[in-house]
Amino acid sequence: MIEQDTIKLLRECDAGVKMGVSSIEDVIDRVKHKPFKERLECSKNEHWQIKGEIQNLLTQYKDDGKDPNPIAKGMSWMKTNLKVAADDSDKVIADLITDGCNMGVKSLNRYLNQYCAADEKSKSIAKRLIGLEDDLAKDISVYL
Repeated sequence: MIEQDTIKLLRECDAGVKMGVSSIEDVIDRVKHKPFKERLECSKNEHWQIKGEIQNLLTQYKDDGKDPNPIAKGMSWMKTNLKVAADDSDKVIADLITDGCNMGVKSLNRYLNQYCAADEKSKSIAKRLIGLEDDLAKDISVYL
């Protein structure tokens, strides 16, 4: 049970990291305020660092990880492009990223509860991801 929950939690973390990076990449070139852009770049790098840790653990379990749900990713991309086409201000971009962070925090907390038998290392990664998302939402709130 521990191994199954660990793999499932790591897969969800993997999908979450990929979704987070994709969302940042979708908007970063449109950000006008340099400190905002730098904060997004920093968050993207932090996500990639955790992605590497997740991948190392998944490799130990001989698992390939998980991609984000294609429907969720497509809906996110469409929402982002529609909103930014109408108004590409930093305010709109901050709103979109904040929504994504909040969804990530909610999902990861749900998976932590669902896969409670996962090992402590995997739980720690999930908690760090939650912290990353939460911190980013707080840091960019000044642009809302």
